[in-house]
Formats: sequence, structure tokens, C-alpha cells
Amino acid sequence: MALVHPIFKVLIRRPELVVDHLSGYAALAQQEASVIGAEVLRRAVAWGVAAASFMVFLMLAGVAVMLGFMQGEFHWVLVLAPGAALALALVAMTIARNPLPTQAFVELRGQLEADAQALRMAGADS
Repeated sequence: MALVHPIFKVLIRRPELVVDHLSGYAALAQQEASVIGAEVLRRAVAWGVAAASFMVFLMLAGVAVMLGFMQGEFHWVLVLAPGAALALALVAMTIARNPLPTQAFVELRGQLEADAQALRMAGADS
């Protein structure tokens, strides 16, 4: 029965293999994180556009109400201008509310599980 697990033998004899393996993990994690990060950034921009558009809608609606009372007659422009800002806010909010991908870091988890299984098998063989 061996007193030293096979992974420690590899660490001592061939440390470059372990470093290469860990750099592969880092590259895989970076790749999957960049995909999730891009989606989070897209949602953050959409929330920002939604908030700014809603503020513009409120300001334009207030101005439209004031102009409507001062002129005493109805103009479609007083509805269309704030309506366009509200429509943009609703579209941006719909985009921002899309859920994040649920399959985040699946490939990384699969690789970790495969390596853990290989280590268990190597430990059982020794």
C-alpha cells in the first residue's frame, strides 16, 4: 500500500504538468466568465437605458401637460414625444429582464468532476 497519493508523485516529479493543467482551468474559467460577463454587461446597459428613457418620459410628459394646459388645444406631438421615450424604456426593460443563462460554468464543472473522478480512481489503484 502506497503512503503517497499519485498526485503528490506527479507534483514532485513533473510540476510543469500540474501548472499546465491549472492554466487550462484558468483559461476555461476565463472563457466561460467572459460569456457571462458580456451578458451581465448587456443587461446593465439595458437597465441604464431603461432608467434614462423613463426619466426623459417623465420630463417630456410634464412639459406636454404644461403646454397642453397653456395652449388649450390638443396636439398629437404632445403624446408622441413622451410616448416614444416610454416605448424605448419598455423595450429596454424587456431586454434587461431576460434571465441570465442557467448553464453557467457547465464545462468547467464537468472538467472538475472528471478530474476528481480520475484522482479517486488513481488513489484506489495505488
